[in-house]
Amino acid sequence: MAKIRVSYEYSEAEDKSIRLGLFLIACGILSLFILGFCWLSPTLQSLQSKPANCTVVSVLRPEEMFECVFTCGADCKGTSLYPCLQIFVNNSESNSVALLHFDEQQLVLNPKCSYVPPCERDNQKNTDSVLWWQDYFTKEVSSQSFTCFFNQQRRPDDVLWRRSHDTSVLLHCVLWPMVSLLLGTLIVLLTVCARSLAVRAEALQKRKCSYEVCQDLSGGTPSDRRGNKAAEPLSTNSDPEMSSPSRTLPLFAVPVRRRDREH
Repeated sequence: MAKIRVSYEYSEAEDKSIRLGLFLIACGILSLFILGFCWLSPTLQSLQSKPANCTVVSVLRPEEMFECVFTCGADCKGTSLYPCLQIFVNNSESNSVALLHFDEQQLVLNPKCSYVPPCERDNQKNTDSVLWWQDYFTKEVSSQSFTCFFNQQRRPDDVLWRRSHDTSVLLHCVLWPMVSLLLGTLIVLLTVCARSLAVRAEALQKRKCSYEVCQDLSGGTPSDRRGNKAAEPLSTNSDPEMSSPSRTLPLFAVPVRRRDREH
């Protein structure tokens, strides 16, 4: 029996589905690395800081001025000055005096100051912004305790007023790449499984067709063979000469001897 050959080539729609699945898988892996490097690592470091109770010890404004960079358009940049505000607090975790910073970004921008204002072209606007926070901590927060965040290992002499990242950032950094990765894997698996089932169905159909062709060539179907067997006795009984081995003589026939025939 000849070997049945089945086509394993994917159709155009199946090929596009597989490409879409592979693209989603690649995007999920790439976004996981990018988000993990840009957001996940800083978020984990921010979550390592422990909450503590802080009270204001002193609010100082040194005479030293610091530069900041402002933008006034696509190709317009410049520098301006702002005064330094230092807020020293006592935290309950270490029971020591530390410099308060608004968040981690401002701690990186200027570790010497507690507050870095949004940079404006006018130096007076920068000064007014710093003075507003100085009055706020001097008059309203000085006699109250508030929650701050302290990290003994990384910054033992600094505390944060707010965290730059929270658990929601961690959730988004992991959730969306995993969704893209799982969706792409599901599309590829469903497309491959559908094609495999189609190939098996095609192979069974070809095997069935080849079996029917072999039955026709060997003498027809079983019903035809039963009809031929039933027709055989009818054909033998229809010819009396073929059914009997010797012919019967007439009723009044007289046998003639061989000598009489010679005379």
